[in-house]
Formats: sequence, structure tokens, C-alpha cells
Amino acid sequence: MTNKEVFEHFEKLHSYSFATIDDGYPEVRIAHFITYDDDGIYFQTMRVKPFYKQLKDTKRVAVISLVADGGKVIENDEGLSDFPPGYFIKLKGDVKEISFHELEEKAKKDSRFTSLVKDIERYPTMTTFVINKYNGEIFDYDFELANRPNKIERTRFSFNGMDIKKAGFTIDRNKCISCGACEKVCTFKAIEKVDGKYHIIGKYCDECGSCYSVCPVHAVIPKCEMREEDRNDCNKILRKLYF
Repeated sequence: MTNKEVFEHFEKLHSYSFATIDDGYPEVRIAHFITYDDDGIYFQTMRVKPFYKQLKDTKRVAVISLVADGGKVIENDEGLSDFPPGYFIKLKGDVKEISFHELEEKAKKDSRFTSLVKDIERYPTMTTFVINKYNGEIFDYDFELANRPNKIERTRFSFNGMDIKKAGFTIDRNKCISCGACEKVCTFKAIEKVDGKYHIIGKYCDECGSCYSVCPVHAVIPKCEMREEDRNDCNKILRKLYF
């Protein structure tokens, strides 16, 4: 995805949560992106705010925005939550402060930067940051399958060489015994059989852990390992429901 495409996905909500670290604890606030170019995505804050100090101390930020089709979460007849379709987009990356001179030079070439210059002229403590290296994900969900056959579709992206980790769990084909237990418990329809062995389709996988819990030979590779006693408890619950 390009910086323009990432920016436009965020702009569908216009404001989003920016997270930083303050004295070892997460800190969060609502802000927004202002524009983008080939160097990254831009936002502003004031030098007198804790947000500024946190950005300067760590030179990192995380951002998330949620867009839903409307309506509210309701409880269905089975006592489970029904979510309206929507998506969230998130990214994390490195930030760099842009000097006022650099900003003026950008504004001469691109009118979209003019508003950033004018904000600083109005509020002299204002400054500009660019997220110049990042990775992220669009998590598009339709849990009730109103518009498509899969509950989720995940798209991962990066800019300026930042690594992307593969979405979803994986199955070790050398361990898989083709019993089908994983496919049976997967409510996300993310598991298919390929050449006699089971395979997880990463973009559809929610990493919920159901397949991991029921696999009798530990062929499913999760992102984080559970304690064996907890895994056994999950296994008992799932087998009661599906087997």
C-alpha cells in the first residue's frame, strides 16, 4: 500500500488514537493525520505537551482507527455479541520531527502542506512530525457474514523497509496427521486441506487459538505459547462443542 492509501483509510474516520510510552506505561490520545507525501505521513502536536516529549524520547508511535458501518453491538438469542461490519487500521513506526524551514519548503511544492505552516504561524509552539518508517494492518471484519463468506480479511503493509510479520497461525506439515480437528473448530473458515495436509490461510485467520487447542500432535504454531494446563482446558471446552 502507498502512503496515500494508508492516509485515506485513516481519514475515513478523521480522528484516531495515537499511543506512546510515558515512564514505562502506555499513553494514548486522540489526534489525526494531516497529509502525506513520499517521505511518510504527517501529524502535529505542541512542544509543550507530554505527547511531544514522548515522541522525542522514544522516536516511535502507534496509531489505530476504527470504522464501522453503523449501529451498535447487540446480544443475539444465543447470548453472544453481534458486531456490525467494519474495519480497523493500525500502524506502528518511527517518527522524525520536521523543522519549520523544511515545512515551508514542502508547502512551496505541495499546497497540502500550507495548513501545517499556517497552524504553526498561529500557534508557535506547534511542530510537525512525520512517520517515516512503519508497518501496519487493515483488519476488515464481517462477523455475521452479511456480505461475504469469511468473517475477517487481513491486509498487512509496510513503508520504508520495515518488516511485516505474516498474519495468522501456521501448521507444521511434517507434524500434521490430517485428522481435520483444526478445520472442524475454525469458525473463521481459515483452514483448508492442501495436498493431503491442512493449511491456514493467514488473511482469514483471527489467531483465536481454537485450532491450536485441539490439535492432538501440536502441529499448529501459534504466535504465543499457552501453559499446557490452559491448553488442555480449552481443548475440553471445544471438544464438548464440536465433537
